[in-house]
Amino acid sequence: MQHTWMTVFGIVFIFFMTSLGSAVVYCFKEKVAPRTNLLFLGFSAGIMAAASIWSLLLPALDGAIERLEKYNVFIVCFGFLCGCAFLRATDAFLTHFYQNDGGMVEMNCAKAIKLFLAVTLHNIPEGLAVGFAFGLAAAVGDVAFVAALALAIGIGIQNLPEGAAVTLPLKTAFGNKNKAFLYGVGSGAVEPIFAAIGYFLAAQLQWLQPWFLSFSAGAMIFVVIDELVPELKTSERSSVGTWAFVLGFILMMSLDVVLG
Repeated sequence: MQHTWMTVFGIVFIFFMTSLGSAVVYCFKEKVAPRTNLLFLGFSAGIMAAASIWSLLLPALDGAIERLEKYNVFIVCFGFLCGCAFLRATDAFLTHFYQNDGGMVEMNCAKAIKLFLAVTLHNIPEGLAVGFAFGLAAAVGDVAFVAALALAIGIGIQNLPEGAAVTLPLKTAFGNKNKAFLYGVGSGAVEPIFAAIGYFLAAQLQWLQPWFLSFSAGAMIFVVIDELVPELKTSERSSVGTWAFVLGFILMMSLDVVLG
């Protein structure tokens, strides 16, 4: 019974922390100043870049090497390219979908949805990882459950700044706090779903984990390079966004290393 509650707590905790981070959007005024918006964008880009490396690519390489030895880099590269291609196809679709009668594109909505998709994809392997950990612990015993719970808490703490990273730019794009918050919560809703899938299919799906991780990394890096970083250079105050990127990168890197 205790193990059941630990499992439920771990799965719910990762989603709760993403939602809590998303609620940060309510701490800011209705209209975001250009300088503050650059801070949001830079911070988000830094968090996503660091998460792509330490949360996704490095674990993907570690997981693949156990099965493919020195050829692990090929499956990771393939997954990464697929993630980039997926976001590029999404970009083309959204550009067409949001084109109005006058031929102009509502770029804010398109960019916001791409950011949402990238973070959501990033949360899928995190949910699977937690589910795998608890699923394998069910077959091992008490010590494994403690390790699985520690993993869930670590990922949950990381999800706090990630939730803020997705909702703050969305607030600017949509001009609506409630909508941005719901998108942030939605990006984290996949975690408990895929954690449950990972729990019941731990043995069957674990070999796919490196591909999931690298695919998500490709999607996130594509958004950072294609959307967020160019925005940081469209203002005379570009150094503000650049330093925000550095701080976001350092924060996420530190969380991944300390909690990983």
